[in-house]
Amino acid sequence: MSMTDPIADMLTRIRNACASHHRRVDIPVSRVKTEIARILKENNFIQDYQMVDSDDGKHLLRVRLKYAGTGQSVIRSLERVSTPGLRRYVAVNKIPRVRNGLGLAILSTSQGMMSDREARQARTGGELIAVVW
Repeated sequence: MSMTDPIADMLTRIRNACASHHRRVDIPVSRVKTEIARILKENNFIQDYQMVDSDDGKHLLRVRLKYAGTGQSVIRSLERVSTPGLRRYVAVNKIPRVRNGLGLAILSTSQGMMSDREARQARTGGELIAVVW
């Protein structure tokens, strides 16, 4: 069975793992998912990520989740904005400030995947993939 939205599947797996207090989550790997994990790590929403091989020979992206000292997940909300059925594009002056700068918006631009801060600094808009806080 084919998957219509692999990015939404990745975000849902991370959201479910955080809700269940898992230390890590395995996701089928792709270049876009790896870039999303890189952005999440650079902005301190996850501990680390790495590519691993499963027992059946498939490549997986292993994401190590991050928790505060109280045991609460660092990721409070993780939402997909642009979907395959309804793409959401934003200009550079319309990039949202998530939780007044405490959160993060992930954009796919012509220069690659970027956080909202990087996109504003590069003066480029793009497809609004997800918001995290």
